[in-house]
Amino acid sequence: MADSTDPAGAGSDAPGTDVERARAAAVGTAGSPDLVGEHLGAVPETPSTADLGEVVTHSFASRLPGYVGWYWAVTLARVPGEEQATVDEVVLLPGEQALLAPAWVPWHERLRPGDLSVGDVLPSTEDDPRLVPGYATDDDSADDPEGSVVAREIGLGRERVMSREGRAEAAARWDAGEFGPRSAMARQAPGPCGTCGFFLPLAGSLRHAFGACGNVYAPADGRVVAIDYGCGAHSQATLAPDDATEVVHSARYDTGTFDVL
Repeated sequence: MADSTDPAGAGSDAPGTDVERARAAAVGTAGSPDLVGEHLGAVPETPSTADLGEVVTHSFASRLPGYVGWYWAVTLARVPGEEQATVDEVVLLPGEQALLAPAWVPWHERLRPGDLSVGDVLPSTEDDPRLVPGYATDDDSADDPEGSVVAREIGLGRERVMSREGRAEAAARWDAGEFGPRSAMARQAPGPCGTCGFFLPLAGSLRHAFGACGNVYAPADGRVVAIDYGCGAHSQATLAPDDATEVVHSARYDTGTFDVL
């Protein structure tokens, strides 16, 4: 270990030394002498004085299977006036090259869209920033012409609604998704969804940017689409002829092979 020192008696495993006492403590915790390796050094935890005594931590390489780069740390304490040190603590610690488990990630941060299957329950947390109490002024139903504000006032509304942050998150996700304006389908469409007769605008503030597709033949049928998305099933899509076709109402004859009198 870096910055390690070798106080008196710590440079060997001779019987009666602090190193031997520390090794015995490590073996007792590990359960076998084969699991405790060579002495790596000793680090004083406090200044060594006659009045305060001394506290030294000895390190030994670990030979535990699966603990590559770890080491045993044994702390010995010697009170003033005593010749023998006593064992204060024995722990297994990771070194600089130790193999460590990945940092723990809460379940709600590990989930990804599509992970939820039939029968699964995904409870929302109390501090979910995407939701606010139904009585909050940030409620998007204030922009809903259907009158849900009245239902909220008499206690029949939803307990929680999407916050402004939650709506902005959803809008950004939909805009960048498969049915957003930058998709390949939208770039080849004859017109945007905002001008399509099958476009059903959402309620609230999102109605100005998103809606649902109601065309059974469209790839986005029943899905939320951006107002700038589009596909070949647009209600105004027509097959315009390239050249006008002349309509003939009388019979025609080829007069190239005879003379007209």
